[in-house]
Amino acid sequence: MSNVAGVLGLALRARKAAFGEQVLKSIQGQHAKLVVISDTCGNNTRKKLVDKCSFYHIPYIFIEDDIISQISGRGNRKSIAILDQGFADSIQGCLKG
Repeated sequence: MSNVAGVLGLALRARKAAFGEQVLKSIQGQHAKLVVISDTCGNNTRKKLVDKCSFYHIPYIFIEDDIISQISGRGNRKSIAILDQGFADSIQGCLKG
């Protein structure tokens, strides 16, 4: 999981990630290539994000909340939209192998 945190950190520094309300906007605008959702996300927020991703055919993953807090520097972030296909592929590759 440390590799995932590293790639997420790089995506943030490269400004290829979105937080908060921008996550839903990037999904609807089909700019998001991958959505990272915290495992401690509330049921309503989880359902909304999963349904939007499913409708727009955008992959999503669930990761531990402390990884999102570690890389974002804030404890209240529950989702991140990755806006670059290269970073999205790297994150998915880290989780597969």
